[in-house]
Amino acid sequence: MRFAITLLTVIAIASIIGTVLKQNEPYPSYVIEFGQFWFTIFEWLGLFDVYHSSWFLLILLFLVTSTTLCIYRNTPGMLREMRSFRENAGENSLKAFAHQSTLPFNSERPVKINQLQQWLQAKKYVFKQQERADGSVLLAGKIGSLQKLGYFLAHAAIVLICIGGLMDGNVLLKMQQVLGNKRAETRDLPQSQIPAASRLGPGNLSYRGNVTVPTGATVDVVFLNTGDGYMVQELPFDLRLDRFHIEHYPTGQPKLFASDVTVTDKTTGKSLQTTIKVNHPLVFNGVSIYQASFGDGGSKLDLTQWDLLGANTNAVPVTARSQQNLAYQFGQRHYKLEVGDFRLFNIEDVDDNGAKPKHSMQNAMSVTAERKAQNIGPSIQFKLRDQQGQAKEFLNYMQPVVIEGRPYFLSGVRGSPAEPFSYLRIPADENGKIDTYMQLKAILLDKAQAQQLADIVATASGSENNANPALKTQFRQSVAWAIERFAAGGFPEIDRFLQNSVPADKRELVATTYIRLIQGIAVEAYQRAQVRMGQPRQEINQDRFRFVIDSLVAISTSFDYGAPVLLQLSGFEEVKASGFQITRSPGKNLVYLGSLMLVLGVFAMFYIKERRVWLLVKTDSVLFAMAANRKSMDLDEEFRQHSQELQQLLQE
Repeated sequence: MRFAITLLTVIAIASIIGTVLKQNEPYPSYVIEFGQFWFTIFEWLGLFDVYHSSWFLLILLFLVTSTTLCIYRNTPGMLREMRSFRENAGENSLKAFAHQSTLPFNSERPVKINQLQQWLQAKKYVFKQQERADGSVLLAGKIGSLQKLGYFLAHAAIVLICIGGLMDGNVLLKMQQVLGNKRAETRDLPQSQIPAASRLGPGNLSYRGNVTVPTGATVDVVFLNTGDGYMVQELPFDLRLDRFHIEHYPTGQPKLFASDVTVTDKTTGKSLQTTIKVNHPLVFNGVSIYQASFGDGGSKLDLTQWDLLGANTNAVPVTARSQQNLAYQFGQRHYKLEVGDFRLFNIEDVDDNGAKPKHSMQNAMSVTAERKAQNIGPSIQFKLRDQQGQAKEFLNYMQPVVIEGRPYFLSGVRGSPAEPFSYLRIPADENGKIDTYMQLKAILLDKAQAQQLADIVATASGSENNANPALKTQFRQSVAWAIERFAAGGFPEIDRFLQNSVPADKRELVATTYIRLIQGIAVEAYQRAQVRMGQPRQEINQDRFRFVIDSLVAISTSFDYGAPVLLQLSGFEEVKASGFQITRSPGKNLVYLGSLMLVLGVFAMFYIKERRVWLLVKTDSVLFAMAANRKSMDLDEEFRQHSQELQQLLQE
């Protein structure tokens, strides 16, 4: 018994872990979340797939066996006890009860026996009468015999729940894996090329997997994640997504999403057209299809290529499709463009000054906003992988995002999924476009034009009025050097020079001077950019000066961007996809039935009171005895009340 309780406790703890810890995720996700050390321990314990782990299934099998034997051994005696009235109890044994008393009477015994029978009936007791050889009459009554049925229901419930767990745990598949007949596939292969050892037939007893179906596409398999790989589960039907529709709240958050599908039985060819909604699954041939998620199904994307670190201002169109890879070249550099998800809506936190994405925006902004959801428009996520196999992941928003009252184009970058996105923040011009920034950047990074602007700034600063020609030349060289250093690496490049070449007590003064010079050059570059774009020179007001300063910050940050090119999302043709969870769990009905039986069994054991009474009627007295399966204060009070009622009845 103690061992069984220990095993039940282990199962309860394991079930809690399986509920709290997300199951059946790819192993890299767990490594990122827990680290290599704890991942190794948790993987060895089987905590990433608790309900299918060998030790969990062995415990279930042991409980099924031991509990079934317990039921087989104890049920006959329990049934006999439920049917028995214990009418053969002797007088001496009744007097040995803790709750017994002798009640005298003076009237005729047959009358009293009849009154006692009526009293037992009024108290809902089922009784049996026995006349003995010495002339006495025994009335043996009982109530609450179904209480013992609670023990049977509770034990039978454990058996059913464990059997259901074994069925959904797919023990047969586990045995095939142990024998080497089935194994997980770890290679990234097309579905048609996956070997038979990694494929499961439609008759597989139990499975749970997720599949994403683009609009108009049909699937007949589902991929089962095994942690270190995957297996392909063949479905007994074809699932086609005809249409995906979604409703949004005013903020852009999803309100309702559903899928119009056509399901076709592979054996009979019969089709069913229906709509699957959240919490309204479709059950087809014993397989449940749940509406789990939605996403991108391979949207057509129009990208604009911008030279981020050079003087080129050409906007080069690039056509791609989400969820696909393509070869990509920028200058002499060759990349593999791995396009990820396209998102039409991005619900982010905003404050009174504007939207602030939840990601921490390092090097570009800080996030201190209170939560206020707002849609900030479409985005695209992709990777640029170089010829050495090194990749940077990018997240680019299509529309300018208002931050602190000003619009910016945001481009996030990170080296691995474990890192948060760092954001390049490019200011949008007065027309909400990126063009002015690109023109300004090109001018500052063009050595010849930057030198021209440096001369203009040097002249405007008053150096021409200096009588010393040497100082004039030195000043012009300083201005030219400042913009040249900035064009080579941004503000960090200037800071490195100051750290290595300028005494500590003069660094702040020198840094301030260089920054002012660069700002002056940038202002001239802004006005020249306006002329380039066919606009007249404009007066530098506060907003335009802020644009210039933000542009300098963006240029400086671009050197740490991780790519020489910016791919801006400029247009799209969305293709929606619906995410389904497809499960076959024949054991769930047994688990539900077992859970109901367990509730009924516990209720019977704890809330149904079993009571037995004996009334031994002799010539002039009645021996009253009472017993219960568990001694309690309620029994003491009930015996006292019954004794008083019987004494009053016998004295009438």
